[in-house]
Amino acid sequence: MSTTMPKVAEINRKWYIIDAAGQPLGRTAAKAAAILRGKHKVDFTPNVDCGDHVIIINCAKAVLTGKKLDQKFEIWHTGWIGHLKKVSYRELMEKNPEHAMFIAVEGMLPKNYIGRTSMKRLRVYADAEHKNAAQKPELWTL
Repeated sequence: MSTTMPKVAEINRKWYIIDAAGQPLGRTAAKAAAILRGKHKVDFTPNVDCGDHVIIINCAKAVLTGKKLDQKFEIWHTGWIGHLKKVSYRELMEKNPEHAMFIAVEGMLPKNYIGRTSMKRLRVYADAEHKNAAQKPELWTL
């Protein structure tokens, strides 16, 4: 019995919609990262980018459990001396919920070429409207 290795040209990519309304932010991001990686497929190979496209809608309605809204922060450095920035997730979810979901998914993907190309297949929207109806995406249930 031989093992089949999928090639990039042979990969069939589908489109999936994940509805984040009422779902925890981290669980939604984990499911999206698994789909982007291709772990739900039978012919998953860790060294080949075989994932699918993901559309996440209703990010503004995603919930953070416990005290994460006040105790969790997004921290980044601008590159300038003394410019360490810090924003609480309460403020981030009010102003830019798409970015909160984006960085949650990005943190769950590998930090290499496969992770960077997988992030190009992610579309994130704050409400239920999206621009990818022409691709005929399927609804993914959590």
